[in-house]
Amino acid sequence: MSNGESKGERLDRELMELLQGLRVVMPGVQVLLAFLLTVPFQQRFAQLPGSLRNAFFAAIACATLATVLLIAPSTHHRLLWRAREKEWLLRVGNQMALWGTVLLGAAIVLALYVVTNVLFTSEQALLMAAVAAVVFAGVWYALPLTRRSSSSDSDKDAEEAADEQPQESRGASSRR
Repeated sequence: MSNGESKGERLDRELMELLQGLRVVMPGVQVLLAFLLTVPFQQRFAQLPGSLRNAFFAAIACATLATVLLIAPSTHHRLLWRAREKEWLLRVGNQMALWGTVLLGAAIVLALYVVTNVLFTSEQALLMAAVAAVVFAGVWYALPLTRRSSSSDSDKDAEEAADEQPQESRGASSRR
């Protein structure tokens, strides 16, 4: 294994990294859901047109599902503790965390749409929601995926260059 880790040590480390990452995300999704759950009890909520109430309900549904998905890996970890299922926990937990953040982003975008629509116009609300969706997609997903693909491309290029060098010249170019 890389860095001198055994497979078990790597799984332990990766699982702890996943759970730590979820600890960072959870307060945000919990605060958002709590806020969204209180809004219908405000006086002005009844004045919202049906389309905005539908968008608001979609925001609550997305925040609820995000909460479920983001808490599930911790629950699974507790239930499968010492069951030698760390590889499964990592694979499933990572997928749940990714889908949880997709739903969290959707909940925020939908809530932003409703608030912007109440404060300004439908056109501005659509524009704001679209910009927010692009920013979330770009910063949360496109940026790391671009880095991941460029890292794997540069790793392949470095391996190919090393394979093409004559055996005896490797490492000798740094001597002066």
